[in-house]
Amino acid sequence: MTIAPTTAGTAASAPPPSGSEQVPAHRLVARATGTYIARIQPQYLSDVPSAVAELARLRRGAGKRAHQVPDLWGVGVTEELIQLLDGHQGFFRPEYAEEAVFLAVTLWALHQQSGREHGMHDRTQNLGGAVRTLIRKQGAVSADEEDSPLRKRLVRVGTAESLDSVAVRLREIVLLLRGAKVPLDYARLAGQLYRWQHRPDRAGVQREWGREFHLAATSAASSASSGTKAKAASGSETGDAIDRTLDPDEEYGGYAAGE
Repeated sequence: MTIAPTTAGTAASAPPPSGSEQVPAHRLVARATGTYIARIQPQYLSDVPSAVAELARLRRGAGKRAHQVPDLWGVGVTEELIQLLDGHQGFFRPEYAEEAVFLAVTLWALHQQSGREHGMHDRTQNLGGAVRTLIRKQGAVSADEEDSPLRKRLVRVGTAESLDSVAVRLREIVLLLRGAKVPLDYARLAGQLYRWQHRPDRAGVQREWGREFHLAATSAASSASSGTKAKAASGSETGDAIDRTLDPDEEYGGYAAGE
């Protein structure tokens, strides 16, 4: 899974070439990831043999770096990434894009393992919100959520100093999400992982993860105050709602299959 750079040594946040309006690289990374998963996930849920085999292959890379799993070089998501990044290589680091999509899709494959009822890639559930949802599913009351060991796991992801550590710590969280059948937006995560690798952008990503966790609590409180009528309309508990100001459609644009 190797993307050959055409411009060496360029900064991840360097401005696009003059005279052209370029989409930020992290959005293209997110879109490539989302397009790939949107194509494969329905096939896996329908038990299509090729998709089942693809996920089994991807799971071997979960929690690892792209260079550590040569068997996954050239994995399908690379095609989407190359097509979207074509002509944009003057202002992004291809190695960052490669690592971000590799980590995101392999973690998704691990998350989706043996689950045929629902797709574990969900564009409405960000990382911080997923951890908050998991805490509630484990029965924690509001007063205990901030001191939960699961919150501390999220903090450990945010304070990691290397991508290797981020990969291992995210894998730990994903395994817990899988057990509780809590989904995650892997396209959004891929975009964040791209930005995380660029040191000047890292603090912003860390703040996002923390903000997602806290906004999930705010949104839950707002939903609870709306009363039982809202619960009846949705047909489910609303306490896990995520603040829609973090809607991935606004951040990344559409990336449904076929777009």
